[in-house]
Amino acid sequence: MPYIPHTPDEIREMLGVVGARDVAELFDEIPPALRPQSLNLPRGATEMAVRAGMERLAAKNRIDMVSFLGGGYYDHYVPAASDLLLSRGEFYTAYTPYQPEASQGTLQAIFEYQTAVCRLLDMECSNAGVYDGGTALYEALMMAVRHTRRKKAVVSETVNPIYRIVLATYTRNLHLELVTVPHKDGLDDMEGLAAAVDDKTAAVVVQNPNFFGNVQDFTELFAHAAAKGAVSVLSCYPVLQTVLKTPGAMGADIATAEGQSLGLPLSFGGPYLGIMTCKKALVRQMPGRIAGRTHDAAGRTGYVLTLQAREQHIRRQKATSNICSNQALCALRALINLCLTGNEGLTRQAARSIENANYAAWKLCAIPGVRLVNAAPFGNEFAVVFPVKAKLVARKLMDEGVIPGFPLGRYYKGLENALLVCCTEKHDRADIDRLVRRVENVL
Repeated sequence: MPYIPHTPDEIREMLGVVGARDVAELFDEIPPALRPQSLNLPRGATEMAVRAGMERLAAKNRIDMVSFLGGGYYDHYVPAASDLLLSRGEFYTAYTPYQPEASQGTLQAIFEYQTAVCRLLDMECSNAGVYDGGTALYEALMMAVRHTRRKKAVVSETVNPIYRIVLATYTRNLHLELVTVPHKDGLDDMEGLAAAVDDKTAAVVVQNPNFFGNVQDFTELFAHAAAKGAVSVLSCYPVLQTVLKTPGAMGADIATAEGQSLGLPLSFGGPYLGIMTCKKALVRQMPGRIAGRTHDAAGRTGYVLTLQAREQHIRRQKATSNICSNQALCALRALINLCLTGNEGLTRQAARSIENANYAAWKLCAIPGVRLVNAAPFGNEFAVVFPVKAKLVARKLMDEGVIPGFPLGRYYKGLENALLVCCTEKHDRADIDRLVRRVENVL
């Protein structure tokens, strides 16, 4: 029997209150063409049958493959204590902290998270997080639009193409002008970006390391943007910020990141964490929630929501954003990972990842006909060019249990032979040597 909580009498009573004769009349404003024609649901099954079916489905997964796939999402080691701490009931079941007197633990966790990511990115303010790295970048752009009251944004083509699709989608009906400056062999065109920034520009949007894995310094570009009255937005990779020049040191006004690499499993694409930080001058344009530390009447330390400018129940249509919520559990997981790993651990993690990537690049480029897209410094990712289509190489290697990387031809015309290869501290020399042997055999 299906579980239907309301009796027929209760349904008639509710319909009578709203003035509808039956359920069909309740939904008569929806055109028939827009209503579901058929739910096409299978017959019900027992718990035992469902469990057996799910186990058969799970058994089809390949769990023996070695992956060198990155492109903004990275397979870093997650300390075992992370799952244990996160699964505690007081964390796992905590709800939105609207009432500080009942939410001190959650509020303190958000405050500590904000502090940690501000220190990591060398920025002044942070919110409690948004959906993911792509929506964080969109929110940063809208912060710049509101702050400058301008409608033009200059975006480097080396910014993650998935993020650029997010920007184009969310701004499609906002009458904004998105100017994309093409890359130069996988590198940011600094002169082109500077030339595109004028007195009508709200923001210049770049990424470090860029989507090709290359590391660049945007200090001069950000200074130029400031002189034109534009906001500088930098999307970054949080793990590598312990060894690279930080957004704050470059003079970025807003720094965003995908927080997945800070202890969140890849998990089929989510849920993830959008990190948002900014200079204090822009804090009132920041969407989402900001937790602050204060004292109560008795002088005891307490935590509150200092700003929640996006909230529909406060500002309604004037809210800075209505799509920026994030389950604070994701931010808490990132905080736990940061605390367990520590500055020294993150530095080792970043250094080992970069060392592995350099070893992989050296070994791959020793294969005749294989070269790097450019000779610029890179982090833990690099773009390599084959004498054949990268997609063909990827397909053949996947059949042999190796995911070699991301074929760049999907988003970059003219780079059909290029593959983006990623390494983290979880790879060892044996994994990389296996990749190189497989590539050499295929070529």
